[in-house]
Amino acid sequence: MRPVCSYTDFFVLATGQNARQTKAIWDEVHTRLKQEERSLPGSVAGEPEGRWIVADYLDVVFHVFTPEAREYYRLEELWGDVPSVELDAAVV
Repeated sequence: MRPVCSYTDFFVLATGQNARQTKAIWDEVHTRLKQEERSLPGSVAGEPEGRWIVADYLDVVFHVFTPEAREYYRLEELWGDVPSVELDAAVV
């Protein structure tokens, strides 16, 4: 993100199948970063609804969407000129 964005280095985008799953994904990411990396977000938005949860870790902004919200906001298209890396689904 750094070449085109002044406030972060990376966007991490994830998708849950529904609001309950996005909340579970967020809970897991938040817990692991807190326990293993001693890292807390500067701000979090969207947690109560669970359609689009965004957490600002300064160098990394983490987004977790429902499929409908991800399709609606289309961040990949908005930031289409930024190189991207696709990763397989994480295994816990």
